Amino acid sequence: MKSAKGKGPTKKGTREALKPVDDRKLGKRKAAVKADKSSKKLTKKEKAVKKDPNKPKRPPSAFFVFLEEFRKVYKQEHPNVKAVSAVGKAGGEKWKSLSDAEKAPFEAKAAKRKADYEKQISAYNKKQESMADDGEEESDRSKSEVNDDEEDSEEEEEEDEEEEDD
Repeated sequence: MKSAKGKGPTKKGTREALKPVDDRKLGKRKAAVKADKSSKKLTKKEKAVKKDPNKPKRPPSAFFVFLEEFRKVYKQEHPNVKAVSAVGKAGGEKWKSLSDAEKAPFEAKAAKRKADYEKQISAYNKKQESMADDGEEESDRSKSEVNDDEEDSEEEEEEDEEEEDD
């Protein structure tokens, strides 16, 4: 049994939220009552953490290494074709038709780029950890200094008040 695209099982809660409209024809229903913003789930954009622009990009797969070279050749052979999708489709078909021996140089380049990426990302992670450690130590120190200053000023105020009382 096939169900319609995008149609899941209906929930009882949605049925209860729909109510008939009195001032219109019978059978019509009001729109579902929207939930409060506080109970709404966060969307992907809201969940996303800001990306670090200094973080190294992930390396391309063997197919994308092949596609870089294929694009140049394809554009020379078909200068009138401007659609990116056409280039991608032609590249995909060509990649499928290649034998393992023909794919080997692209896989080797991809492996080399992956090794370079792993070196870069490990260096990046070490740098991030050291920055995080430095940041935490500084913030701890600054908090304690601020607290010490506040305590000193409070003690001075108390002493001033005692002197005024005498």
